[in-house]
Amino acid sequence: MTYPLPNASTDLTGQVALVTGASSGLGWRFAKVLAAAGAKVAIAARRTDRLEALAAEIRAAGGTAHPIQLDVTDADQLVAAVEQAEQALGLVTILVNNAGIPDAQRAHRMSLELIDRVLDINVRAPFILSCEVARRLLAAKQPGRIINIASIAGFVYAGNGAALYSVSKAAVARMAEALAMEWASAGINVNAIAPGAFESEMMDGMLGRMGDIAQRFPRKRIANPAQMDSTLLFLASPASEAVTGTVIKIDDGQGPR
Repeated sequence: MTYPLPNASTDLTGQVALVTGASSGLGWRFAKVLAAAGAKVAIAARRTDRLEALAAEIRAAGGTAHPIQLDVTDADQLVAAVEQAEQALGLVTILVNNAGIPDAQRAHRMSLELIDRVLDINVRAPFILSCEVARRLLAAKQPGRIINIASIAGFVYAGNGAALYSVSKAAVARMAEALAMEWASAGINVNAIAPGAFESEMMDGMLGRMGDIAQRFPRKRIANPAQMDSTLLFLASPASEAVTGTVIKIDDGQGPR
């Protein structure tokens, strides 16, 4: 599908979005932003009580939301989540691979169980979900948008206790670049956002361990998730029709270049 030019529209009316890790933090915000732009949103995470609360907020604002309980370490659940979203709302045309965890341990001290868990959640899950969503879009001959949430840590080492997290997020960014080439001819755009330090539950845990890291940043602040809204909408919407295989860094000038 080619949209008429010039096109700066971020209207998502008629689109169906699936957002993982939607029970808190960035995922919570992403779901609300996509719904406010007109998309029907399937919100997926383990904590169903939080998902129900988010769905209620979205519905109260006039949007459409469908909660899906999902453990992203379970491959069968990943495939089933896409099916559930499609059955409830229609073909998934926007996927936001947001679910992720930190490692918070020095590399040589990590257990095999923790190594597997970080890679399962941060790398394996978004790859499986991307392939499942793309498979259905290809069968339907429909365009789509896949947005991976990487991290600036995939480009700049975040410090002791973040080695595997850095590796996994570099993989998420590269995943977007590689899959973009796989599906470019079908009109499926795959991109990534690489945030710096943004307010979230994960960041709260880091601040508890490391203290006020904002004082090291040029702007002396932790960024607000709302400062990512415009980038998310751009990548999810017709406005980014010619943008694929791109990683957009949003770190508020926090890190070295």
